[in-house]
Amino acid sequence: MELEHDAVRVRAGTLDDLDALVALEECVFESDRMSRRSFRRMLTKANAVLLVEGNPARLRGYVLVLFHAGSPLARLYSLAVDPEARGRGLGRALLEAAERAAVERECIEMRLELRRDNATAAQLYTAHGYRQFEVQADYYEDHMDAIRLDKSLVPPLPQQMARVPYYQQTLDFTCGPAALLMAMHALDPSLVPTRQLELRVWREATTIFMTSGHGGCGPYGLALSAHHRGFDTEVWVSNVAAELFVDSVRSEEKKAVIRLVQQDLLDEMAACGIPLHNEPIPLDALQAAFEAGGIPVVLISSWRIYGQRSTHWVVVTGFDERYVYLHDPFVDEEENKTRLDCVNMPILKKEFTGMTRFGRNAQRAVVIVWPRRNGLES
Repeated sequence: MELEHDAVRVRAGTLDDLDALVALEECVFESDRMSRRSFRRMLTKANAVLLVEGNPARLRGYVLVLFHAGSPLARLYSLAVDPEARGRGLGRALLEAAERAAVERECIEMRLELRRDNATAAQLYTAHGYRQFEVQADYYEDHMDAIRLDKSLVPPLPQQMARVPYYQQTLDFTCGPAALLMAMHALDPSLVPTRQLELRVWREATTIFMTSGHGGCGPYGLALSAHHRGFDTEVWVSNVAAELFVDSVRSEEKKAVIRLVQQDLLDEMAACGIPLHNEPIPLDALQAAFEAGGIPVVLISSWRIYGQRSTHWVVVTGFDERYVYLHDPFVDEEENKTRLDCVNMPILKKEFTGMTRFGRNAQRAVVIVWPRRNGLES
């Protein structure tokens, strides 16, 4: 990999650069230095990219980015510029090369730790769109705190695509109603999401039981809730005969209740003429429905986002060549997330397909909400 930037030439590091890397490390850092052995491992064995600027006789800078298999996050582990070479755009060029390398690895976010007292580096990262999300006390060898920064590596969603207003769920078990409210509000701005309406939809669409707590909402109930408010809806389920969520409870009595509720909802859907597709919707068909004016509400496994084996509703807000964009109604404040982290979340298309499978039977469920039928109001 090579990147030229204002007479700065960034290239991939090699074992020939070892001596110069160690010398640069000792020149730039007073503590927490990487050893020769660590540099060698990064160049030969680690899931990492080490980029340098200069020749093996003397390097003017390097940047090291670490990757984790299966994770869309990249970690900028270290960036160093020779003090005698500063002010020439080296830090900027190395940072941009690191971001480019992360994008080539299909990462969507870069994170890093920075000494609290390193104002020069903080200015560089801030100027390139990084934002602070956490402070870790006593992080470095000399007990200095670390500031944690991150940046999305995905271009902003075009304004003409991002037409779904955001609504945050107010309870742990109301992701389905919150996602549906976003879809309906996008199609009819006069339908304003409120907590009262969120809970009303939950009462209409709940499966009564799910896991050990309150019942979640299935696709059939959500489709009916939107239908009764005048919207056209259709449901795609990979296998209607295999009841949804039954495996989430152990009690046979609860399983029987879930089956009874779902059959009742299916009967009502049939009476209302809501289309039910007994197959998973292909990704290209999902994108075509969105581009035709429908808003997909999709049930996913939250494992890839939150590391939890539970189902979770999100709403699709756009597509581009590489990504599906989602609004996630859940804001994980315990992990220092904000609403901005949950708006137009980019998911690689190949990752999205995996996320939409859940349960032992790898079920998939999607509700597509279409504009209101003429003459009907909420």
